[in-house]
Amino acid sequence: MAGNNRRNIAAGSIGTALEMYDFAVYGFLAPILGPLFFPSDDHLASLLSAFAVFAVGYLARPLGAALFGHIGDRYGRKISMAASISLMGIATLCLAVLPTHAQLGTTAALLLVICRIAQGLSLGGEYTGSMVFLAEHAPIARRGAMTAISQTSSIAGFLIGSGLCAFISWQLGETEMAAWGWRIPFIFGAVIAVGGLVIRRFVSEPPGVLRQDHLPVLVVFRDHWRILFRMICMLMMGGVGFYLLFVYVAAYLREFMHFTTARALEINTISLLVILLTSIPFAMLSDRVGRKPVLYGVAIATLVLGWPLWQLLHHQSFAVILSGQIGLALISAATFAVIPATISEMMPAHIRCSGASIGYNISLGLFGGTAPFVATYLVERTGDDSTPAYYMMALAVIMLLALRGMRETAGKPLAVEPIENRADPP
Repeated sequence: MAGNNRRNIAAGSIGTALEMYDFAVYGFLAPILGPLFFPSDDHLASLLSAFAVFAVGYLARPLGAALFGHIGDRYGRKISMAASISLMGIATLCLAVLPTHAQLGTTAALLLVICRIAQGLSLGGEYTGSMVFLAEHAPIARRGAMTAISQTSSIAGFLIGSGLCAFISWQLGETEMAAWGWRIPFIFGAVIAVGGLVIRRFVSEPPGVLRQDHLPVLVVFRDHWRILFRMICMLMMGGVGFYLLFVYVAAYLREFMHFTTARALEINTISLLVILLTSIPFAMLSDRVGRKPVLYGVAIATLVLGWPLWQLLHHQSFAVILSGQIGLALISAATFAVIPATISEMMPAHIRCSGASIGYNISLGLFGGTAPFVATYLVERTGDDSTPAYYMMALAVIMLLALRGMRETAGKPLAVEPIENRADPP
């Protein structure tokens, strides 16, 4: 049994890392891809176009959540996890060989959008499918820590993507990176996706979970919409904060603070490493004191420290910028360390994949994925570089309201049987 658990943890976590790497590389390379696929005399317009396509991938995530959540609840977690990583590998390979605007004209931009939609569909079911899978295999007292492995895995994927992009930029320089070097991270991602698919062949289904006979998505919206709404409100701030920090800020440092791509990605990589090292301790804390106290702390910290930490990002000193980024990264680490267990515990077993996936991906699709675009637009329109911090602080208030009245779920058995009293299918 211990061996099976180790295989299940490895399959869930490694696959998530690979998928997140494939999805995130586009965001790190957005300042390079903008002029290649959306050429314009106005460099800001090209960057906005690239971020808009980044957002399209996130807007597709709720559809992927419904699709792969349906597969997970109806046909099993294993099939869903294998299908999601296969789609991600195919889409990433297509990105690696995609002609640019100079070679194919506006058709290149259309194909780029299609690839990002496919990636968004895949990731929509992957991350939450993995966290539900880990939650259903975890002991009660360590559910927070075990499900946080999905978070650390996704951060590892981000970290690998940021580190590899930074390394390639250092080796090739700005000119060669824009000419052809940007394709290397995508090629690497397509290759390792094959390895993830092989690993997932050996996972086992969680014990005792009944498969949903009806359409899971309809059951979620019909019977559990209040839980879904609370979940979305609770998650908005974390998604916006994370993608402002690790996508928008990297582009901002490059375009407006005149950092090199490699230098901006170096800051990103260090901050991601901080999250990677602190997520499990925050999750273990939630196992001891509860999910709600940690999440309350996150929202209050954002309200109190969000603006001062954001100001540090506008300093000319590398050390000062890094300290601001690390401060915001710690808030982000606490948020996403606790979220996997919390949303897995909020939904009943028979629609857990669909419910958790839909809630998580609606929030990240509508708010997290659009955050770089919204921040770029607001700063340009208002002339105030602090606008993204105000955005995060407003969402922290919504998070506090969502936490009020929410039941504490830490330390309680994870329901295996459906809430409804229905007979097993013949």
